[in-house]
Amino acid sequence: MLFRFSSKPPLGAVRLTLAALALAMVSSLSITPARAAEKTTILLDWFLNPDHGPLVVAQQRGYFAEEGLEVELIEPADPNDPPKLVAAGRGDLAISYQPQLHLQIEAGLPLTRIGTLVATPLNTLLVLDDGPIKSIADLKGKKVGFSVGGFEDVMMTAMLARHGLTTDDIELINVNFSLSPAILSGQVDAVIGAYRNFELNQMDIEGHKGRAFYVEEEGVATYDELIMVANNAKLDDPRFPKVLRAMERAVTFMINHPDEAWNDFISYRKELDDELNRRAWRDTLPRFALRPAALDKGRYEAFAAFLQEHKMIGKLVPVESYAVELER
Repeated sequence: MLFRFSSKPPLGAVRLTLAALALAMVSSLSITPARAAEKTTILLDWFLNPDHGPLVVAQQRGYFAEEGLEVELIEPADPNDPPKLVAAGRGDLAISYQPQLHLQIEAGLPLTRIGTLVATPLNTLLVLDDGPIKSIADLKGKKVGFSVGGFEDVMMTAMLARHGLTTDDIELINVNFSLSPAILSGQVDAVIGAYRNFELNQMDIEGHKGRAFYVEEEGVATYDELIMVANNAKLDDPRFPKVLRAMERAVTFMINHPDEAWNDFISYRKELDDELNRRAWRDTLPRFALRPAALDKGRYEAFAAFLQEHKMIGKLVPVESYAVELER
């Protein structure tokens, strides 16, 4: 039997029904758990410093959080470990170096570059400004300090060749990581591998002006100093484009508001606020990748050819096998 109401329900009943419905909606919302942020680990290449500015600013300004990420920045006990840990599946992303990536690919590590942090070389050949070395040609018969063999040897070889010299014309001395102290003490006449944004400033703070010979101007193929690498098996991880978007926002903010961004950086950890970091921040700022996800395939090919020419790697492999530009 079909029943029909001949009139509308009382207004009070409507109000009660609407109130009950609203209460039910609120209750259903309150019991629905908030979407948890996706935990993501980024293994740094070294102790935290201004080279990592975009990561810290993205963290402090909430850009990672707005992408739904909970990012942990981890400083390594051994700087050589981060890429190996990511290759072994024991970290999501690692900050590394383009020259090292080519060697790691040659060694069979399953790593791929997905982004760039510092888009120019930072390495230099460093001498005292008031010393006898006015040109790389003046290094003949002199002592040159280095900290890590391999790529530093190749840089030195290429730079010397441009001036008609070889490594037989100099004495190479391992000074470990005491680069500027080795110059200031007179142990060596120059050092290779000094960073233009750190050692130059460190020497100046100590009252000794340095002069840098920039490797990319002296025969070394240009490259990205700091890159972000991922495990080949995880290149479709949806977190990775989010990390790169947050980094790009951070770099844009840093360029437009350098002082405010510096305050964000030092708010991460109070011991970051010192004169060396302040100067390094200023000098590193123009070297950050404005588009961290972007890949210059031709430059990677040219650098790989440079390494092959200097017998650091054997065969050349397609760039897309070790460096990609992820879909945003």
